[in-house]
Amino acid sequence: MANLKEIRSRIQSVSSTMQITSAMKMVSAAKLKRATDAISRMRPYAVKLQALLSNVSASLDTSENEYARVGEGNKTLFIAIASNRGLAGAFNNNITKAYIQYTSAHDEEMSVLAIGKRMDDKFKKESNSMTESFGVDAKGVFDNLNFGNVSEIAQKVMDTFLTGDFDKVIISYNSFKNAATQIVKVEQLLPLMPSQEVEETQSNVEYIFNPSTEQIVNELIPKSLKIHLYKAILDSHASEHGARMTAMHKATDNAGELRDALKLTYNKARQAAITNEILEIVGGAEALNS
Repeated sequence: MANLKEIRSRIQSVSSTMQITSAMKMVSAAKLKRATDAISRMRPYAVKLQALLSNVSASLDTSENEYARVGEGNKTLFIAIASNRGLAGAFNNNITKAYIQYTSAHDEEMSVLAIGKRMDDKFKKESNSMTESFGVDAKGVFDNLNFGNVSEIAQKVMDTFLTGDFDKVIISYNSFKNAATQIVKVEQLLPLMPSQEVEETQSNVEYIFNPSTEQIVNELIPKSLKIHLYKAILDSHASEHGARMTAMHKATDNAGELRDALKLTYNKARQAAITNEILEIVGGAEALNS
């Protein structure tokens, strides 16, 4: 059994860890509120705009809509959206798993655009695929998360697709459901594909484009794609804080259980030491009397 000094040291260490994880939990809870407010405001607009985009895209042929061009090659850009920091449970690893599952199911030449420092470092160390930057600070987007910065990234991605550098663009992110649950999603950003509902109803729908088809394509579709990427990043941002809050809550509980167990061990060891001292004193007194 460890001596009393070692047990006291472990109790102090666990208590300090418990204070840190508890503080991190409260910080994440405060940030989660702001992040969920942001995604709650953005999600209805983004979903409605995405439905409109699917309808418009389905009504145009590829000669009118270059964003629906299906390339002849197999070069794919995989946008992996994660976080700048760890200590969030399986949050970052879930995106890595999604990438591995996608690459194992598709025989494509992969390149990765990592959004978030942790994911950028991970792909540079472990992935055999090329990592892209496009001259923008994609890995530091969470340092100053706003539509302007995300729009710049989305524009670079669209430009590389239009020039034929990539034939497909995939995004993967954690979609926020609640603080304890995040759903990993893998979605095709480009080329634009009409949803199944749109395909089923398209033959019965005729659209009139005003002011012109060209202006719709040049303004509405790029804006919709930027909103789509921004919504995915906001979703991931809220999921990160939810995952970290849950992880820190569990870590605090585990630290509390370990501290209590160490205190029990300490008390038992202290009682045993006191008992031994009493026995030694009694034994010594009896030896003197005899």
